[in-house]
Amino acid sequence: MSQGLPAAGSVLQRSVAAPGNQPQPQPQSPEDDDRKVRRREKNRVAAQRSRKKQTQKADKLHETEYECLEQENTMLRREIGKLTEELKHLTEALKEHEKMCPLLLCPLNFVPVPPRPDPVAGCLPR
Repeated sequence: MSQGLPAAGSVLQRSVAAPGNQPQPQPQSPEDDDRKVRRREKNRVAAQRSRKKQTQKADKLHETEYECLEQENTMLRREIGKLTEELKHLTEALKEHEKMCPLLLCPLNFVPVPPRPDPVAGCLPR
């Protein structure tokens, strides 16, 4: 046997055999066909179950996210209400103060100020 050449029948020799020399698959028996059909059906059912589980998981995640956003929205609406009330109170306090403020009543400090628009009306949600 010469060096560098594979021995006849070795793994390397068989792996480089011509494609036409490959063994043909044996015809399947009815039992093999039945087994194949059962295996495919079982796989199909498992795939359906997996997809359903994945969909349910995504639905639950969306539901949780929705609930969280609803709670945040409610909190923000309450905060808007509180801030609106605070703005009304402070605006009223400013109007009362302007009536008696010595700096505003002094003729030397008097500079005509045009009337301001209602600050509360511009801040309320529409």
